[in-house]
Amino acid sequence: MRISSRFTIAVHMLSLIHVLTDQLTSEQIADSVNTNAVIIRQISGLLKKAGIIGVKRGTGGAYLLKEPSVISLYDIYQAVDVVDDNGLFHSHENPNPMCWVGSNIHEVLGVFLLKAQHAMEDVLRHVSLEEITDLIKQKKNASLEA
Repeated sequence: MRISSRFTIAVHMLSLIHVLTDQLTSEQIADSVNTNAVIIRQISGLLKKAGIIGVKRGTGGAYLLKEPSVISLYDIYQAVDVVDDNGLFHSHENPNPMCWVGSNIHEVLGVFLLKAQHAMEDVLRHVSLEEITDLIKQKKNASLEA
């Protein structure tokens, strides 16, 4: 199981946009994320479609459309579409239907894996972008004091 890196990149991008408050270009954001600007533009498109950011044409620049306190990690997770319709966990294919374990494993295990996914999503619902950026600012201030 692995959640796409689009989620953490999107959180990084939004944190940067909130903390710096400038209208950052995809190249500037890519520099902080240490990735290609094309990836930033792809994720920006998903965040824009979800109504989380706006993007200026021409010279460019992304900005938040909502207050960071109302943008949850779950909103970001949903916006970048990291989980397909089959859920977060993917089972191995074609267990032996003639085996009593193989014929029942997906149905039984699936119940618990779905509960785990819902628990994780519930945690994401209760953490805002503002909380993330506040913690980042605390780290910055702590390093300046040292």
